[in-house]
Amino acid sequence: MLGESIVEATIGKWLKQVGDQVEAGEALVELETDKVNIEVMAEQSGVLEQIVKGDGENVAIGDVIGQIASGSAPRPDAEVADQSSAAPATHAADGSAAPVADDRASRPATPVAQRIATDQGIDIRAITGSGPGGRITKEDVVARTAPPATPPTAAPAPLAAKSATPAERAQEQQRSPAPALAPAPDRREERVRMSRRRQTIAARLVEAQRTAAMLTTFNEIDMSAVIAIRKRRKDSFRERHGVGLGFMSFFTKATVGALKAFPMLNAEIQGDEIVVKHYYDIGIAVGVEDGLVVPVLRDADRQSFAAIERMIADLAARAREGKLTLPELQGGTFTITNGGIFGSLMSTPILNTPQVGILGMHKIEERPIALSGQVVIRPMMYVALSYDHRIVDGNEAVRFLVRIKELVEDPETLLLEG
Repeated sequence: MLGESIVEATIGKWLKQVGDQVEAGEALVELETDKVNIEVMAEQSGVLEQIVKGDGENVAIGDVIGQIASGSAPRPDAEVADQSSAAPATHAADGSAAPVADDRASRPATPVAQRIATDQGIDIRAITGSGPGGRITKEDVVARTAPPATPPTAAPAPLAAKSATPAERAQEQQRSPAPALAPAPDRREERVRMSRRRQTIAARLVEAQRTAAMLTTFNEIDMSAVIAIRKRRKDSFRERHGVGLGFMSFFTKATVGALKAFPMLNAEIQGDEIVVKHYYDIGIAVGVEDGLVVPVLRDADRQSFAAIERMIADLAARAREGKLTLPELQGGTFTITNGGIFGSLMSTPILNTPQVGILGMHKIEERPIALSGQVVIRPMMYVALSYDHRIVDGNEAVRFLVRIKELVEDPETLLLEG
């Protein structure tokens, strides 16, 4: 049964097949949730007798997805012995041989195969299964429904054409359409089932666009001071703390400082009330194979630079390995996303509802800027703040982003903000 910590999930992949021996605590099936993939363990030892919910089917709390029968799976040599032994014939009352029960009626079939057979009006008992233990698969039913190939018919012999005058031939050429180009030899299409995480991402992004009055403001930051600090301190920092000094710790600290100055960006709307949060759980967006996950850095205002770097490195590594737990992905008061690691120069991040603010970092590029009446080359980064205009005014959003710019360009002030 589906665990109570999960509201809804999709069957990702069965790790055992019907007839397999399983032990208590052994992984049976992988479930896809909107945040993480989890494995469901066998509650008892025995034989997997039935798969109730097949790959790709949605399940909810309390759903039975499979059944385990107590006992052991039969040995292959025992099966051969049973099949080769002579069974006594049974006879009807009149002496004639009694009909033997058709074992195809009890052959297992996947839920998808059963549904297709029902829709097509096919007797599933007449199909021979190609799956483990004679299990009837979707492919077996589809093969049964495929129409037989028809031999090509010979083209009729062309009629003898009567001779045409030059004028008639010219008119015929004008009426005849130009010959169609032959299609390219490789025009394959592929259908890939959306994972539950991707479905949830799609639904939440559309919901954010629909419910929030989302606007975005932009600014740019001179990264010279931070780059200089990292260059001077990176070796000693790694030697002392065992982790590299990255940009994320500076932006996390700057974000906390700006949130303290503009608390409405650390709030959310609940009904007709605004809930302002006086703690700082910062979500850090991490790219994984099928989208983005946002693990949460708890109490970021109480963490040192080294602690922030260690926590971010650990969360990002476990996110890519699929080992994050649900509590690590829940909550969060504000989110930071860094598209710069993928080469993004500028973008508009979408709110991670119910949060009302998200900061987008981007690629650092050397650009000419005007400074003290001179044109100089500096490493610049565009930053973007998307915010919910329902509770955050435009001037607050602009000043929030300016505050982050000030703190990053003068990193020593981050010590005061901490």
